[in-house]
Amino acid sequence: MVSPTSLLKRLLVGRPFRSDRLQHTLLPKRIAMPVFASDALSSVAYAPDEILLTLSIAGAGAYVYSPWVALAVVVVMLTVVASYRQNVHAYPSGGGDYEVATVNLGPKFGIGVASALLVDYVLTVAVSVSSGVANLGSVIPFVAEHKVGIAVTAVVLLTAMNLRGLRESGTAFAIPTYGFMIVIIGMLVTGLIRIFVLGDDLQAPSAGLVIAAEEEHLTGFAMAFLLLRTFSSGCAALTGVEAISNGVPAFKQPKSRNAATTLLMLGVTAVTMLVGIIWLSRLTHLQFVEDPARQIIEGPAGYVQKTVTTQLGTAVFGDGSILLYVVAGATALILFLAANTAFNGFPVLGSILAQDRFLPRQLHTRGDRLAFSNGIVFLAVFAIVLIVAFQAEVTRLIQLYIVGVFVSFTLSQAGMIRHWNRLLKRERNAERRNRMIRSRAINTFGAVLTGAVLVVVLITKFLLGAWIAIAAMAVIYVIMLGIRRHYDTVARELTPAEDRPVLPARNHAIVLVSKVHMPTLRAVAYAQATRPDTLTGLTVNVDEKDTQAIQREWERRQVPVPLTVIDSPYREITRPIIEYVKSVRRDAPRDVVTVFIPEYVVGKWWENLLHNQSALRIKGRLLFEPGVMVTSVPWQLASSAGRNLDRFDRELSRGPARGPRSRGSNEDEATRP
Repeated sequence: MVSPTSLLKRLLVGRPFRSDRLQHTLLPKRIAMPVFASDALSSVAYAPDEILLTLSIAGAGAYVYSPWVALAVVVVMLTVVASYRQNVHAYPSGGGDYEVATVNLGPKFGIGVASALLVDYVLTVAVSVSSGVANLGSVIPFVAEHKVGIAVTAVVLLTAMNLRGLRESGTAFAIPTYGFMIVIIGMLVTGLIRIFVLGDDLQAPSAGLVIAAEEEHLTGFAMAFLLLRTFSSGCAALTGVEAISNGVPAFKQPKSRNAATTLLMLGVTAVTMLVGIIWLSRLTHLQFVEDPARQIIEGPAGYVQKTVTTQLGTAVFGDGSILLYVVAGATALILFLAANTAFNGFPVLGSILAQDRFLPRQLHTRGDRLAFSNGIVFLAVFAIVLIVAFQAEVTRLIQLYIVGVFVSFTLSQAGMIRHWNRLLKRERNAERRNRMIRSRAINTFGAVLTGAVLVVVLITKFLLGAWIAIAAMAVIYVIMLGIRRHYDTVARELTPAEDRPVLPARNHAIVLVSKVHMPTLRAVAYAQATRPDTLTGLTVNVDEKDTQAIQREWERRQVPVPLTVIDSPYREITRPIIEYVKSVRRDAPRDVVTVFIPEYVVGKWWENLLHNQSALRIKGRLLFEPGVMVTSVPWQLASSAGRNLDRFDRELSRGPARGPRSRGSNEDEATRP
């Protein structure tokens, strides 16, 4: 019978894939677009919200600046897209910003980029899912009332889908992503036709509201600061662009060209939707405020503020129409699925960092479905923590957002400038030099522009919550340096010396004896078979009667090994054994001591609580003693005989064998003599 945990894993993850199926998980452009670009595409669902609500601080009259803010965001986005097209051609290995910064600026800059991206990926999941819940809550009150629980459930479902493998998740997300693009562009085209061709007077539900400014009569520096803050909030539309450069290895051949084409399609589509939403919002006199309870001073009774896309859907298609629900549903779904960009980017980056020994090596391992399962789970856990901590409030989470991505943008473009400078020193072909000079100019402009945006973001958002993201980056940076330092230290310790290793002079074997029974006799026989220089049985005198019984039985069976008894006046077992082993080592420092420990192999989890506790303590303590080898000699109880073998046979029948058939499937069975 299949165990419950194994059954649950197979239901959620699916059957395991062989390693030679890895090529089948590579993505064509039509699938790569929704997999890697859904975050940047979906950001047009909340970036306009952030632009308008920030401008509302100065009152409804400030909405006149929204097209200009959107235009500035478009300039930055197109610049970043053009810059990253140079990146994917120059560095197609999948390291993305991390590889560019490490190779050209040095490892410390690379770690800085990596820490920024890791934080940004976690925030991408939290913001996208929370925004999806907000959009869905605009038309379904139940969702708004239980937004935290629904957001957490969405993250769990996304985790399960991604654990099934990259191609499966891409196929599952392709239809919703393309559906969102069709719905939003269709809504924009319909609205513009109704206004400019049919002459309809479209009004958003919030058009007639009277809004009070939180800060009235902003002029000079204060107004400029507000516009900069609005611009920094609107730059949330750029998140996700870097994911394509990190995911180049997942594309089908030719990888670089397909990734660059996908980047271009992403930029054109995202810019079109962002500009269209802001333009239609102005035409329908849409208003969106930061704090409805305080800022809306005159409006319909019971007015509940809806998201920008939902309000536009109401204006274009009518309140309560089926198409309105299609708009709200498609927007919510793409926002849920936008987190998939992080679910594909975070594990790949984590695997690269683990390979470079900056993160635990477990993150470099692929799971049953050839996905980086550990990275996926790590991302999901941290995103859920953020969602719960900030109660799935997009406005609160967005303040932590985009700091990391602009850190990576700026350092990556600076690294690309040095990359082109280095190549230009060696290149003599005029045509190739011209291409390199053009690419360097694009990356230089990108570095200057993204650096300026980073400064704006830090100034305008630091006290609003950006400091939390910066602190998280600093902590991750220090942790990664510590992990690398640990791995380097271990590597130095384990490096063999150039001279031949000195063999130990002698081997002293000790068999621990608690009773004279079959496990002990097997341990004695095995110890004898290893032919040590000296061999003794060792028992601790905790109870005089028990010790005498052991001695009598030892003599009666004529065990051909001397039995050493050590006293323990305080009834301890572990410490006297450790001290005895240390004394043997002190007398002969060049010798080794091998301790044979008889252990039971049980079949039920609760039986482990009743056996082997002393053996585990002794073994754990002896492992820290230099020059001491610990050997477990297992004795299989009847409860372990059939169950584990049957389970092993079932595992063999369900999937490809992972190695030669043996008698058991777990570690205890693998050590059977």
